[in-house]
Amino acid sequence: MQTKQIILTFSVIGIAALSGCANIEKQQSTSLPPVGQHPKTMTRQVMMEMDYLLYLPKDYDRQEKEWPLIIFLHGAGERGNDLNKVKAHGPAKLVEQGRDFPFIIASPQCPTDKWWPNRVEHVMTLIDEITASYNVDENRIYLTGLSMGGFGIWTIASMHPERFAAIAPICGGGQPYLARNLKNLPVWAFHGAQDPVVPLQRSQEMVDAVNQIGGNARLTVYPEANHDSWTQTYNNDELYEWFLSHSGKQD
Repeated sequence: MQTKQIILTFSVIGIAALSGCANIEKQQSTSLPPVGQHPKTMTRQVMMEMDYLLYLPKDYDRQEKEWPLIIFLHGAGERGNDLNKVKAHGPAKLVEQGRDFPFIIASPQCPTDKWWPNRVEHVMTLIDEITASYNVDENRIYLTGLSMGGFGIWTIASMHPERFAAIAPICGGGQPYLARNLKNLPVWAFHGAQDPVVPLQRSQEMVDAVNQIGGNARLTVYPEANHDSWTQTYNNDELYEWFLSHSGKQD
């Protein structure tokens, strides 16, 4: 598992302000602007930092092939600027324990007091960076995450369904009205029936909304599980086999 920090740049149309932005020179016009209403475009280069853990399969440097990519989003308790916290759960934890996976795995860290559903473009830019830098099969990009990360998965997939082959949100939730965007995206959600933090209803309503429009969503409920419905899920080889069974960007 490698610790990575990247500086990401992207263009923003509109008004944007982020801490750590590069200084931008003001453009001064040599003539007065015409009066009245006119269409204008503002393009501003914004810089941001994102720390993440990167796992490359053991045969990555010995095989000339493209590898599937898993993006793992942690929960609220792992936010901050210490990547060791990201290793507490999920694929990042299993890799740290010595497990091998046939995937490239990227596990970014959300800053303190931030929320994954509000950082969609940060995650998408990270995916662009990884696919440009490593041998990624862009037809096999998968999303998974737990709790706050589960909410992030539903949101990211709803906004960019065309980029992913399948998603597996755990004890999360989303906006059912956005389910129309997930009609062609395979979904396998997980939740504990006794969850006191995120009610089971949050996963159920998303899965129902996807299926009501003819989508392909399934929900596994652990009858005795509380909020921790992720340990059993990520320890189950069937999840990773299910990921690999899906290939192709969704429309």
